[in-house]
Amino acid sequence: MNPHHPLVPSHNDPSGRDLFWVVPRHLAGDDGILAEQVGATLTGLGWRMWPTSRSTLLYTSPDGLCGAEWVRACYPIELGGLPVAWQITARAHPDSVLREWNVYITEGVPHEAVADFLLALNARTEPTAGFTGPHTVLDALVAQGWLLDIDHPATTATAPDLAATVSLEAIPEHVFDADPRPGLAGWQAWADPCTGTGLLWCATFSASVPHDLVAAFASSLASPAPVPRRTLPDGARDRLTVIPPG
Repeated sequence: MNPHHPLVPSHNDPSGRDLFWVVPRHLAGDDGILAEQVGATLTGLGWRMWPTSRSTLLYTSPDGLCGAEWVRACYPIELGGLPVAWQITARAHPDSVLREWNVYITEGVPHEAVADFLLALNARTEPTAGFTGPHTVLDALVAQGWLLDIDHPATTATAPDLAATVSLEAIPEHVFDADPRPGLAGWQAWADPCTGTGLLWCATFSASVPHDLVAAFASSLASPAPVPRRTLPDGARDRLTVIPPG
């Protein structure tokens, strides 16, 4: 922890866990409540939910164009050695069986960033149409103090502490996108707070995800505003600053 900000709780909850306000957000983890927080966001937006035969929870938008599924229970794929927790999709038409794009999110991703992505997605009347270029994502990160990569300034930005990266690069083979062309690039984000101990979290956006939606995720991820947490991720505890109450 930052020695100038000792671990002082804000207040207690009924479970006995203290509430802390921490920065940076990209290392704050998901507080172990990624399913609950994202689910609450979707429910608040009017998305419908029902359990599936695979023991997952599927949410659909009121217009039928978008879906978000909590897939942690069935371990469909992994990113960076971590099981995917949420899969978010969009279709061009409500009756289409073809998903135009997919987003895969592991546990550990700050739920605030996922919620802001979903808020931006919900506000779109055309979730599969792109209106901006990739610079939109990098501009959002730079505006929050992230640094463009020296070798790849047109595609990659890194957190000031070098513990997280957002990059436009070739997507893994198991990441599905409706565009069949090989070698397409999509945005990938990850946190690696301690080299050699494994990633804290990963998020992958397939090639057709509109850049402005990725920018909403990126801007939230890079926000300097502290976030409340009751559980601090083991792999990043020593790199988090706890903001004292008051």
